[in-house]
Amino acid sequence: MADHSGVPSGGDASPLSPMKVRLRQLLTRLPALVGLVLLVFAVWVIWREIQHLSLQQVMGGLHAIPASALWKGAGATVLSYAILSFYDGLACRHVQAGVSWGRSAFVAFCSYVLSHNLGCAAISGTAVRYRLYRNWGVPGVKIASIVAFCSVTYWLGMVGLVGFILMTQPAIIPYVRQTPHWMTTLGGGGCFVLLLAYVLFPCWKREIRLYKWTLTFPSWRIGLGQIISSMADMSVTALIAWCVLDTLPKDSSLTFGGFLAIYVGAYTAGLLANVPGGLGVFDSTMLLALSPWFPVPHIMAGILVFRLFYYIIPLLLAGVMFAGHELLARFGRTVQYSQSIRSSEADFSTIAATGSQAMLGMVIVVYALLASLPRFHSFWQGVILQGAALLLTLIGVMLVGLSFGLIQRVVLAWRLSVGALFATLVILAVRQAHWVAFVVVLAVLLVLLPFRKNYYRQAYWRVEPFSPFILAPFSLWLCGLAGVSWIVRQRHLGHVWWRSLIYDAHTAVGRWFLGGAALCCVLGCWLALRRTRIHIRPWNMEARVQYGCLEESSLALELLCKSLFVPDGMLPDATGKAACAVVRLEPFLLSEPVLLCLGGAVGSRGRRAGTVWRLRDYAVQEGCRLAVLQYGARQADIYASFGLGLFSLDHEDGWFLVCLPEDYQALKVFLGL
Repeated sequence: MADHSGVPSGGDASPLSPMKVRLRQLLTRLPALVGLVLLVFAVWVIWREIQHLSLQQVMGGLHAIPASALWKGAGATVLSYAILSFYDGLACRHVQAGVSWGRSAFVAFCSYVLSHNLGCAAISGTAVRYRLYRNWGVPGVKIASIVAFCSVTYWLGMVGLVGFILMTQPAIIPYVRQTPHWMTTLGGGGCFVLLLAYVLFPCWKREIRLYKWTLTFPSWRIGLGQIISSMADMSVTALIAWCVLDTLPKDSSLTFGGFLAIYVGAYTAGLLANVPGGLGVFDSTMLLALSPWFPVPHIMAGILVFRLFYYIIPLLLAGVMFAGHELLARFGRTVQYSQSIRSSEADFSTIAATGSQAMLGMVIVVYALLASLPRFHSFWQGVILQGAALLLTLIGVMLVGLSFGLIQRVVLAWRLSVGALFATLVILAVRQAHWVAFVVVLAVLLVLLPFRKNYYRQAYWRVEPFSPFILAPFSLWLCGLAGVSWIVRQRHLGHVWWRSLIYDAHTAVGRWFLGGAALCCVLGCWLALRRTRIHIRPWNMEARVQYGCLEESSLALELLCKSLFVPDGMLPDATGKAACAVVRLEPFLLSEPVLLCLGGAVGSRGRRAGTVWRLRDYAVQEGCRLAVLQYGARQADIYASFGLGLFSLDHEDGWFLVCLPEDYQALKVFLGL
């Protein structure tokens, strides 16, 4: 069931009652609430399991993993991502997208790496697929079908594995082991009957109509390929963790089938929590389930290596690969699609930069706390090295906080992130770090630097720099650092004070101060770098003159002179080099308020795309639908990413009305077109 792109028929929807509106709002917030509950429970479980665990024990578990186990885990990782290519490859063959297997494999790798690391697969994975497939000329309807096909493929594999586990490993599941064997066998058989029906149903009927939608089934060969590839993908992914956990204790009854059941349960819990990488939820479930067979330090070490292999390293590789693709697309033969390259708000470069930087920030903090310092032979050399280590810790925390601004495409977050990464390179040079550390930081810079134009929003800090909501967390951060310094003096912890805070049991209060300070820093960065509210400039003589000085504004001004509507104001971009003239249309013939842009975005060609994104942000902020009346089909791909259609006006050559398809007739009558 891959083609979910049927268009619903029927007239205008009747307005919803207040009770239905509240119910819909509750349902939209329910996934976030479930994720929060699972995350809190996961934090409690992890704290209970590791409160008596020292860092030396975890490091000992890491050192105990043999090289052969690491090589096996790396090989399983490569095999897992190779199998993932079948998701998009089969989808493209089903919808006849005309995309080669190599390109579809590239899309699958990039999209799944991002969805694995950031969660919200419906957002991050879809955005990546839209961006890349549009670059190769695939229509939006087929892209939607590909996304639906891949989602169905995953759940088909999940049903198959659940059936296998119920039939072969029911005793490994806590609440199922008391169930009679015949019931688990019946449930597993039911799962396989569903899969068999999915494969054989297209031999009888390829399309069915469900309410307002037409669902098209793939052929039996493609359906069978979906089931096999999805089951193989999850099995091989579990094999990564199985390999790095290495040898089982003697007389252990755990088999790979039982471990697969544990992994599927843990992965599903992380998926339901909808947190990046299932962080905390996946780990706590694995800790609880594996503790009868493995010691806790061994499990923690295995989970860390698994995350390194399956999450962090592929994320960096995907970022570098995408940066190379972007440069080739802009300067190579695919330059004709340069507009569609910029057409998705949650595009791959922004998501990759956010995920890579957040991961790098956490790795930098761990590195600064654990890596040994070079030998120093003088007092001042020791001060410089320890000061560099302290700065590296602070920069790592800041990079995590700045990633919240990057995902919202805030300019200030991009600038501060670039500066922090260059400072990291300098500090690593002072610390005489291994060359791998420089390569990792440069890889993140490569994902971030070429895409400055993707960041166009203004930070809240630029509007209200002395807001109590910003000053309070940063003040608490400084107080936390002051508290740590006081504890250092009281305890006489010596020169490398942070090592005592990490390793010694009697400095638990200092660890709380240090952790609290880090959380306050991240919170302060998030509050300061969130996007600010957008305000339009009143349409007075000064705004009219400034608008008239922009490039290609003559046609827009001519429209304003002929129109019966006077703009409410001008919406400039952050630089003032491009702008839109907007008017708010209140509901009359329209079902909802509409923000109408008269003349489209005018001004510098390089700034118009950002202005259109800013226009969309303002419409969402004001609770309006968006419509544009402009000359020419400019920014068509960006409008398409908003779900807007481009309609040519019959009696106005070259003029287009850009709006939602359901608003077209009402707007045409309302505007007298």
